Amino acid sequence: MIYLQLFYEFFITGTFIFGGGLAAIPFLQQIGENTGWFTTTELMDMIAIAEATPGPIGINMATYAGFTAAGIPGGIVASVALLLPSIIIALTVARLLVRFKESKYVQSVLYGLRPASLGLIAAAGLTVFSLVIFGAEVSNMVSNNSIGFFDFRALILAAVLFIATNTLKAHPIIYLAISAVIGIFIF
Repeated sequence: MIYLQLFYEFFITGTFIFGGGLAAIPFLQQIGENTGWFTTTELMDMIAIAEATPGPIGINMATYAGFTAAGIPGGIVASVALLLPSIIIALTVARLLVRFKESKYVQSVLYGLRPASLGLIAAAGLTVFSLVIFGAEVSNMVSNNSIGFFDFRALILAAVLFIATNTLKAHPIIYLAISAVIGIFIF
């Protein structure tokens, strides 16, 4: 039964995410809340691991979430379910796009999807930022009328990384590695 539920949840997620793997984060957060398979804090760990491992972040997160819920078979089911809508849609669109690629309606639809993707990614970023810096989700902070206590270590690390990424032109993996080492020592 859990495999059918995994397939359903990740098939729906795969059907409606536009904008890459980061756009899946709000969907994954909702799945975690509805099913109890993982907490928001575990979702943050999932994001960190998915970002650090090779491969598409969305598939990495689906595999991790499926594994958390139902072991290796769950990881496989979640990954296949997340990919299947993309495969179906890509094959369908490829056949139709050849026929309608000059249509202003098709171009308008694709143009309209850009802000939706940006909004989903921004919401995911705000959730991760608030969990790291404040130790609480934004919705919980607003409902409790409190910001909570800053985690100054996380705030300082975020500020240093922000400055470093905008002044030094190093590969992102270097920032990930340095952050991991710092995280081991100060967190």
